[in-house]
Amino acid sequence: MVGFDREAKNELIEAIAEAERMTSGEIRVHVQKQCKGDVMREAKKVFHRLKMHKTRHHNAVLIYIAFESRCFAILGDRGIHHYVGDSYWSQTRDKMASYFAKGQLKEGIIAGILSVGEKLKAHFPLDAVDKNELSNEITEGD
Repeated sequence: MVGFDREAKNELIEAIAEAERMTSGEIRVHVQKQCKGDVMREAKKVFHRLKMHKTRHHNAVLIYIAFESRCFAILGDRGIHHYVGDSYWSQTRDKMASYFAKGQLKEGIIAGILSVGEKLKAHFPLDAVDKNELSNEITEGD
């Protein structure tokens, strides 16, 4: 896997599962070596390629990491963005960046996942008909 060994990958998947336990929201992590352009534009391409815009409540969140380019983005669909706005995404990005600056990549991503999970739980609590709409697996690109 790009940037992570199997143990770290499993820890990230478990963090996603933990964050999603009390919400109908969905979280994905996508990693790749290079970002070929604007990081938000690339994150949006991945978001759509993974069909994250097709969740029932439009409450999916993507954490996009490009290791070698040393950039990342957090992108929430319109349902969750309506509740949290740009300032929340900036705060979460800053929290993650503080870990990254110390070389704690995995820990920073987990902090972002758990933070997003709390917001999703507050605005999209688990309901009786909820199903896991998107895989918790970490996806990879070039």
